[in-house]
Formats: sequence, C-alpha cells, structure tokens
Amino acid sequence: MNSHAFAALAHIQILVLPVGPIPRAAFEKYAAEIRTFDSIRLGDIPAGMKDERARFMPNPLSSGYLYLNYPSHPAPPRHMSLSLFRPSHFTLGIIGVAACSSSYPLTSALKQFENTVLDISPEGSTFPLAKVCFAFEDEESAGSTGLGDTLPGIVSIPSVMGNKKLYIGTLLADLCSHILAELGRVYHVLESPIGNEYLNSALFPILPSPSEMPLSLSSGNLGYSSHSSQPELDSSSLATPGIQIKRSSTAGPGISHTASLIQRQSTLGPPAVRKRASAIGAVSSHGRLYKVLGDFFLLAGRTEDASLWYAEAIVLFKTGQDPVWHASVLEGMATVFVLDTWSAGQGLQSSASNNGVKEPWADIYEQLSQAIALYHKAPVPSELSQDHSLLALTYCTAVMRQTSLLFCTWSTKGWGALAFASMLQPGSTSYTQKTTSDSSWTNLERLCIISGVSRSQIANTVSQAHGPWLLHLGPHERLTILQSMASIYSSLGYKRKEAFILREVISCIMDLIVCGREENDVLWNPDVGSANKGNRSENGDEVNIVGKGAVGVRQNEILAGNQSILKLLVRACKVLGVDLEAVSVAKATDATSSEIGGGDSNGYPVEDLEGSADVARESFGWSELQVGVIREAIAVAEALPDSLAVAQISLSALRTMHSVLASSDQYHLYQTAGRALAAMRRRGDAPAVEYWAGHPIMSIALLPLALHRLPIENLFSILNAKSSATNSLLGGITDPFLYNPRKSSGPQSKNLIVQGEPIELTITLRNPYVFDLEIQSISLSTTGVEFESSPVSALVIPPNTLHSITIVGTAKTRGTLVFRGCIVQAPWGTPREFLLPVPTDADQNLFARRQSAVKCESGRTKYWGLDSRPWEKDERRLSTLLPSLKKPPQFLQCVVVPEQPLLRIRWTSLTHGAVMLYNGEESTIRLTLENISTLPIDFIRLSFEDSTIGPAQEALSEGELSVFETYETEFDLLHRKAFSWRNEKEITSILPNQKVVLSVTCVGKVGCAHGTVHISYSQVNREHEEPMPASEVFYTRQLSYPVTVTVYHMLECHDLRLMPMVDVDYDNISHRATNSAHLLPEVDDPTEWCLFAIDVRNTYGLPFEVTFEREQAGTESAAVSSTVPPGRGLTPGISSIMLPVKKFRLSDDQISQSIPTLSDRQFVVGKSKLSIEEEQAQRELFWYREELLKIISARWKETNGDRHGYLSLRQQRLTLPMLKALRTDVVQVDLTLIMDTPDSSPQELDYSGGKYIASPNEMFYLRVEIANSSLSPLAMALDLMFDPAEQVLSEGVLSNMAIGRLKPDETKAVEVPLCFLCTGRFEIGAEVRITGTLKDSRAGASRICISVREDG
Repeated sequence: MNSHAFAALAHIQILVLPVGPIPRAAFEKYAAEIRTFDSIRLGDIPAGMKDERARFMPNPLSSGYLYLNYPSHPAPPRHMSLSLFRPSHFTLGIIGVAACSSSYPLTSALKQFENTVLDISPEGSTFPLAKVCFAFEDEESAGSTGLGDTLPGIVSIPSVMGNKKLYIGTLLADLCSHILAELGRVYHVLESPIGNEYLNSALFPILPSPSEMPLSLSSGNLGYSSHSSQPELDSSSLATPGIQIKRSSTAGPGISHTASLIQRQSTLGPPAVRKRASAIGAVSSHGRLYKVLGDFFLLAGRTEDASLWYAEAIVLFKTGQDPVWHASVLEGMATVFVLDTWSAGQGLQSSASNNGVKEPWADIYEQLSQAIALYHKAPVPSELSQDHSLLALTYCTAVMRQTSLLFCTWSTKGWGALAFASMLQPGSTSYTQKTTSDSSWTNLERLCIISGVSRSQIANTVSQAHGPWLLHLGPHERLTILQSMASIYSSLGYKRKEAFILREVISCIMDLIVCGREENDVLWNPDVGSANKGNRSENGDEVNIVGKGAVGVRQNEILAGNQSILKLLVRACKVLGVDLEAVSVAKATDATSSEIGGGDSNGYPVEDLEGSADVARESFGWSELQVGVIREAIAVAEALPDSLAVAQISLSALRTMHSVLASSDQYHLYQTAGRALAAMRRRGDAPAVEYWAGHPIMSIALLPLALHRLPIENLFSILNAKSSATNSLLGGITDPFLYNPRKSSGPQSKNLIVQGEPIELTITLRNPYVFDLEIQSISLSTTGVEFESSPVSALVIPPNTLHSITIVGTAKTRGTLVFRGCIVQAPWGTPREFLLPVPTDADQNLFARRQSAVKCESGRTKYWGLDSRPWEKDERRLSTLLPSLKKPPQFLQCVVVPEQPLLRIRWTSLTHGAVMLYNGEESTIRLTLENISTLPIDFIRLSFEDSTIGPAQEALSEGELSVFETYETEFDLLHRKAFSWRNEKEITSILPNQKVVLSVTCVGKVGCAHGTVHISYSQVNREHEEPMPASEVFYTRQLSYPVTVTVYHMLECHDLRLMPMVDVDYDNISHRATNSAHLLPEVDDPTEWCLFAIDVRNTYGLPFEVTFEREQAGTESAAVSSTVPPGRGLTPGISSIMLPVKKFRLSDDQISQSIPTLSDRQFVVGKSKLSIEEEQAQRELFWYREELLKIISARWKETNGDRHGYLSLRQQRLTLPMLKALRTDVVQVDLTLIMDTPDSSPQELDYSGGKYIASPNEMFYLRVEIANSSLSPLAMALDLMFDPAEQVLSEGVLSNMAIGRLKPDETKAVEVPLCFLCTGRFEIGAEVRITGTLKDSRAGASRICISVREDG
C-alpha cells in the first residue's frame, strides 16, 4: 500500500541518492535521518521570492503542511507524458548524500552529483524542479575536509554539529521552498496562450521545448529552469504577485464542505476577468489549466485554494469532452477532503465510527467511483500504445486509491485520526499491520462490524483493477499493482484470491527476468546472433550459452532473488493444497555425511512418528489444477535457473500427489528431478535431498534363531534346587487359578540373541510408484550395544510392490540391543532415519480411534476455508478429539546374552528315530553328544515331551474332570512318564570337542505316538567373568531329539473283585484258578482275609505270562502267575487271577483327608452336589484303593521271549461291597459252632473246605464272640440271621440282643442253642450294631457256612 497511498496526489516526491564513495551503512544512516521528515509545516517554509515564483508560496502564518515522500527510484521515462497530468507522480526534488573526507573534497562530490542528476533525468524533462547535495563530514577526518568552502548546490554538515536533525529540517524546508517557486514558474508558462494550447493538444500533454515557445516566454528559460536552478539558502524575501487567469465562468466554486473544515487565511480568490491580446479562450478550454493549478496548490499544502480551482475545473469538465482530466479532478477533490479532515481532527487519539445513516467517507467513495467510471469509459483519441498504457495506469491507480480509502478505514476500526494517518502516510504507523496480523476469522469479522466496512466490499473494489487493461501496463507498473492487490487480499484473509494474484506476480517477475536476459545478451555480444545468446536470472545470475551443446556459465552466484520468487511460489501453491516443500533440501559437502541438521544422536534426520506412516488423506482441491500448478512451478524453477528447486518441487509432488498423478507425469517428474540433480553434480555442487518416497519401511522382523541355537533364560536358583518332574510335566497348569488376568497383561517374551553369533533381520520395503525406485543404501539404526552389519547397496524396488531384504549382523558385546528402524539413502540424497516402533495395545487402540474418527468426520464435517487442507484438517481434528501418547515409543529390542557352547547329536541307537514297544515295556535310547564349540559345558539337564502330555494338560486346564479323574490324570503324568533319565549324575561336564553318551529310558505307554528328548546345557561357571548373584539369571541352549513311538496294547485288566474269604467256594476257586489254589491253605482265619480276583485279557496274537505279587505288612510275600493265551478271532484270551489279601483298616484321620492334588491347581466346585456321607464314602474308597494298589502289583513277560514290563491296575475302580470285604470292622465278630460231648465238654465241629460239617436233628450251640477293637467304649446290639430260617430251630430272641457296653479290647461271648431240621447248606450271619446314636450303624459282621449231612 505504500506505493498507492490515498493522499499520494499531495505528496512531494524527493529522491535521496548516494554520491561518491560513501559506505552503504553511512548512506542508510543519513538517509534514514532525512526520511524522518514526512511533513513540513507551511509556516517553516522560507518566503522571500517575488515575481511568478511566489504564486504557490504559503503565508507566514499558515497552519497547513507539506507532505513529503521518499521514493526509491524516479519515475520511468515512459511516464513523461504524465508530467502535467499527474505532477505528484514525478520526482520534484533530489537530495544527494555524500561523505566528504580529505581524499574526497566538496568539489568532487558536487561534480559527481551533477552528473548523477543528468543521468537519471530524461532529456527534455521538466522534473526535478530543485536539487541539493548534503555533504556529511567524516568523523575520522574532521577539520581537514574543507567544509568551510561555500559552493552553490552543496551544503556541508560538520561532524561536530550537535543537533543535525534540526539543521536537516531547515535544509528540507529550503528545498521545498525552491520546489514551490519552480512550480510557479512552470505554471507561468502554462498560463500563456501557447502553453494552454499545448496543455490541450493531447490526452497527456507535455511542455514544449524552448525553441517552440514565444520569445517573450522562453527568454527567461522558463521551460527547463529546474536543471540550472539551485536552492537559495540565504534568500530572505518573497513576493506573491496576483495571479490573473481568465476563466469562462465567474461563479464561485462549490467548496462549502471544505470551507467549513479549513480554518486558515486564503489570499487567492476567484480571479477577475482579464483580456489578453490573444484570445486564449477562443481556441482551448481552461479546464485543464485550472486542474493543473489545483494540483500545484494541493502539492503546496494550500487545500482551500486547490479545492477552489478544482471546483472551477469541474464546471468546465461537465460537458463530458475530457473525461480523463475530469476523473483526475475528482481524485484531487477526494484527497483535499481527507487532508482538510486530517487538519481539523489531528488531535483525535482514537478512531470513531459514524452512528448515522450515512458513513462519513461515503461522499469520497462516490467521487472515486465516478472517477473510476470516467477512466473506464474514456476514449483514447490517438492510436499510440503509450496512451493506452498511461490510461490503464491512471485507472488502476484510481481503483487502488478507492481501495486504500476502504482498507484504511477497515483496518483502523473506523473513520478517525488513525484512518487519516494511514491514508496520508501508510508507513508512518504500524497500527494497520498490528490489527491485521491476526488473520483469524473472528478478528477480521470484528473489524468489519466496528468499522462498518465489509471485507467483501474491499475485495470487490480492488478486483476492479484486475482485467485485460493490465496487459497495457509496463512490467514494473503491472507488478506493483498486482503486488498491492495480493497484499490486500492477504490482509483480508482471502488466501485463495491472494494465491491467484501471486501466480500472476510470479509470471510478471519471470517476464522481467527474461527481458533482462535478452537485454544482457545484446550488451554481452552485440555483434553475435542468437547462437551466442546468454541467459540472466534474477539479480544478475547469468548463464552464457556459447553454442549448441556448450556448457552454461553463471556469471553471478547471488541467489537471494531466486529464493524470494520460490517463496512466493510455495506460498501460492500451499493455498491450492500443493506442498512444494514436502521434501527438504540442504547443502552438504558429502551427500552421505551424517552432519545434517534435524537429526538424532546418530546424526541423521528422523522421520516424525505422527507423519511417518503414509496415511491416505482426503483429497483437497482440483487435482487437474494442482498438476498444472506443479508444471508451472517447475517451469519457473527451470527458468531461474535453480536445479535444486526443480528437484525439490518434482520430488515433493511425487511424495504428496502420487495418488492423483498419471503414470506419464510420475515418470516425467522422476526424470526431471534426476536430471536436475545430475546437472548440479556436474557443476561441482553437492545436492543434498532428503529421502522423498514417503515411509519406505513397512516392517522389521527378527528371524527366529534355529531351535538348537536359541538361548533360554533360567534363574540361578534352579542350580541348587532338585529337578522336579512336576514343574516340567505340569508346566501348562502351574498357575493355581483357572483365569488370571495379570498373566495376559504381563510383559512379552524377550528376544534373545547370542554375543558374537550372526542374526538375520527381514526388512519389508514399499514402492508406491509406477517406476523402479532406486535406493542407494539401506542400513539398520540401532542403539545400545555395538552391532555390526553391512548395509544393502544398489537396491531397486519394482513398481507398486512390496520387496523384502535380509540384513545379517552380529552383536559384539552383551547387553540390550534396540532396533529403532532403518537409515535409507536415495541416489544423490541424504541419509534419513525412519523409525518403526512396535505398536502396543494402547497404540493400536489409539490408531483404531484415529481411523474411526477420520471415517466418522469424512464427508460430515465442513471446515472453514483453507482449514479443509489436509494438514490443517488433521491438526484440528486429531489434536482436539484424540489424546496424544505421553509414553515414549517402544522399539524392537533384543537381549544379547554371553557366548554359549554348542552341542550336536553325533550318533543314536535308534534307527530313523523310531522305537516299538509293548504297553509297559522299557527300552534304553543311547545318544552320543559332541561339544563343537570352544566353551566347556558344566550344566546338563534333560526334559521330555510326549503326545500324551498335551491332552492331559488340556483336560486339567479345562477343569471339567472330577476330583478322582484329576488325581489319576496327574498321577499318570508324574509317575508313568514315557521318557526318563535315571542316571542324572552320569555326566556333569563336557569339554570342547568331547563326546559323551546319554542313556534315556523309554516306557511303552498306550496313546503315546511320539516324543521329544530335550537336552538343556550351558556354561554356568565362567572364569573370565564375574560370578553373578543368585538372583540373576543364566542362559541355556536346548538340543531336541524327536522320537517316533509305536506302543502295542496287548494286555488289559478288568472285572476287579474283592470277596470275603468266608464266602469263598474253594471248589470253585480250584476249578477257575488252579494257580491260586496253593495259596488258600495259608489263610488261617477266613474272617481276616479277603480274596483279590481280576481277569486279564490278551488282545495280541502272542501268549504272555502275567504275575501278580502281594507285598503286605504282617504277611509273607506271595505271587501268582498265569499264562494268558492269545485270542481266537474276535474273542480275546482271558485268564483269571486270584490272590488272598489280608484285611486292613485305615485310621479315621487318613480316610477323612481330601483327595490330594499333585499340583497347586485351584479346583472348581463340581457340578454334582454330594452330601457329606457321599463325600466321606468317596474319600474312603479312594484311600483304600490307593492302599490296595500299593499291596498288589503286576508284571508281564513274553512267553517265548525276553521282553517284559509292568501291568497297570490304575484303571480299576473300588466299590462299596469291595470296600466292606477289604476293610476290617470296628467290632470283631467270631462265630463258632460247637456241640456237647458225652463227657459234657463243648467241642467245635469239624471245619473243612470253608464250612462246618453237622448232622440234622441234633442240638448245637452257636457261640458269638464280640471284641471291641476301637479305642473307645461302645454299646452294642446283636442280630442273628439263619438261611433258610424255617429249617432251623433256635432258643431265645435272635434280633436286637443287647450286648452291653464293651471297653476297648474287651471281649464278650453269647451262645444260642439251635438245631437243623434237615440236611443241606445253611448260612448263619451275625451283625453287631452300635446303639445310642441317631441311626444305629453297623460295627461288625460275620458269617459261616454249614453243610448238614446224615453222615455228619
């Protein structure tokens, strides 16, 4: 906005130039002191000039101001036609700044200053009107520069002067006095008849040359007096002659709105009509002359006079014959109104908006709108393109002036002092920049409400300047207009319109660059044709091309201008959703150097974790437009030329827009980037481009070690503890709880690798492009212990595929090794580290929530304006809705363990690793082991697995088994193992290169199909290392040997029976089991024994000999053998085994114990609810069965061979009748049948074959002896039973006979006389019950058999 200030028509342009060898810093310092004077009071302007030069001089008591502006360059020569139409556009004064010293005197400075003014002033130009040179004395050469000399045109300023600013202000007032004087002389020429004719001769006239002027007018050198006139610093008098100008109307100008605001004396009234010898009104109108007079008064700060003459000009321009000058008068009147308002309200400290119906700036806005309309429809009388260019410039300037009115009012929060200040001197205050720096929608809308000016109104106004008329402007003017438009759109928050204008700004700049190169070609080789043309970039970057195929030479290496153009390009493209800086670049002496900023401890730049994954973003913008913008950006970068920018733009487009780019575009961008980087390398540059192909690493996986090389962590405490089969076999159920939530949330297993041994890692790479993606090198990024690996070089990934590579490395020391990710380097690029954390449950949960949030908001939530760009949308969406992870990322970690020994199986006794056994048969497997490492082995431990362990452990973990079944399953796992190592102390150490033999026992077990022998070994005692405390761990390796097992199930036991010996038929036993008959005579008392009977079936095709043995305390050992024949067809061979077992009784404490569990597993309450009595009976059955299985054992042997084994009885169940037969009663009941002898002495009847022999019809006595074998006294009752009862005569009561209370170990006998009425088999039973309880319980019983015969 500085170049298009609203009050620019009232600014006196003063150009400040360096003169001579003045340092840049010194010039900037002195020029800044001069530029601090942006206005000078009219009362400070020296007066004293007379004649026509006093026409525009102010009165000594005037209260107005002269407004100064200091442009950076003069108006171009092509604008000479505007010298009378727009005098404020030109440099009216020139100030030279020189630093004088003893080596550079005043005369040299004055001479060089005069030459400089002649060089910058076009020939025949009216301007500048005045000039002066300020010579500042150098502090180092004070007193020796000759500043005391007085030379016209140069003013010396000593270094010892105290208040230089005051003196400079005085000099500027003198310079302005001479400018006003020269304006009077110029107007003196224009008011002549010939001057007025020339003023009306063209649309944009210029003053004639002196030869064409009348002698009376040209004799005073009025036309070009400014080139020879110097400021008269010592002038003291100034005369103001009356101005006599003829006008066509004597009506006073309508300036009521100005006269009410301006309070100062005016010496200029409506001039009287004066006749001249030549009737100037007869040929030309005075409208333009009054307009020029108003412009000069406006520059002189006399706004009342300017308004008066503008009104006079308006009256003459109402005919519509001169719309361009009419429009310029309207612009001047608008400027006068603002200046008068500023003078009247300069004391206001804050802006104030109008509360009335009409805004205070509405009249100014309507005047400027009328002026713009007049400019727009004004015809161009001549066919000169210069008139078209100047008319377009005035039109655009008027639009920018109207825009400045609205923008200043809007940005300063309303019509007031701040708005006036920003319209007069936009650079004098930073308030506008401060209020518009906050580009939030809330702040911008707040400004609209406060000021009463909407953003759309400002944008619609400034948009009038954009159109085809911009093509008629010169490059510099077009660039200035577009730049101002872009800055306004930016301040209004209209980023898209700003980007649209910035694209045209860049196009205009590139046109200037191309034109500059062409001009440079002519200067470089004026006699050579196009074959020798050179190229020049911005700021003089030349590339001289000698001929076809020649090497380009850059004449200047300054790239500051190029970077500015590229920044504009990046800004415009970002608004359109194209990020041209997605791939960063850096300069480095070596492309593979690790000294690159933005890195981590390794020195490489690190890919951000949030942006590492190439998440599919929602599309933004028009893809076809974005592709076109990318092509334009590449063309701009190539035209500069900037090869590094070409590569950056191409690679950034590939990285961010490959999903919408066609295959041909991807190929073209990739090849363009390659050519640009190759060109830089040929020139000697070292381009450093970061890896651009997204996140190439999909996954990193550690290949598992071979099982025989895998280290296993163990506690040192197991070295002192005895090996427990429970820990190994019940390993699947070691947790005492069926469900343990803490177990699932525990840490994951460690990755263990061995020091000094190679490991392999698989890296999966991705190429999302349609061309082969080249990677110069890829290596692992690790922290922790030293890791040695070789990078993979010259890798080519096929298009649109996933490619896997394997990297082999070795850990050199023990400790923790962390794999952070990979370091990837593309050709001609810098290495970049890509992190690949291992996702935890929280990470996966957050990622799922992010994906869900994106899908939920996609298409449902509309973002405001440019907030819908992908990076802006993600920042607002994910940062506000989802929490961020506070924990640091977790990476793939490995624990490097010390070096470990290595074993191998050199030889085995098995053929093809298979063994065939009978059920219960044992076999020995011999394994020869060899230590092939250089470390000794001092720890060896064997463990085993078989196919029966898994199902059993699974059944136990499910918890559906009963208590009894659970015990049997655990007993089978612990005590009937298929494999075992019985000589654990056989081998204690294995030296390097030593061979040892291990013997493993294998037992045939039904259901076992295969098994594995695990040999765990390690070197625990390391002399070269410090001994580790007991709480630490050590590592072992495990060597496994699989075995295929075939088990033949040939014998099985069933139908277990336990019978009291008193009920046994000896004849039947001798008939069924002849092998057991010899054991019956050993039974001395049938009531104390029971008979164990079981059947053995042979399902195999060979006969087997089975042997059952009895080992019972208090009795001799006994054994029964029998040959079980093979079956015939589907009928198996069966053999019955009978073996006497002495009854026994377990203590109440033992049978009251719960059924034990062999593990620490927590049992679940069974589904079937048992009563207390039933549960007690179950426990009693269990404990008596366990005791019976300890007494009876069985084994088998092949009849015609040497193979043998044991026979299991664990499948047999015990019932309550069996329990009664096996258990000794609490009360011992002994039945004896006696008779009286002739000598009256009682005699026991004969007892043979398990029965008594008696005769019928004889009197006998049944003696019942009852003994209390418990530890407490018992009250008992006796019940007798006869079978058949009707054939037996007895005396007395047979049931509920009171026995009385018997003390412990007390015996009592009861005799009952009886008689058998017939022959046959009789049974007599006695049952003793304990009385006095709620329910009489049976305490003991006995039974005898009697055979009644006639010969008895």
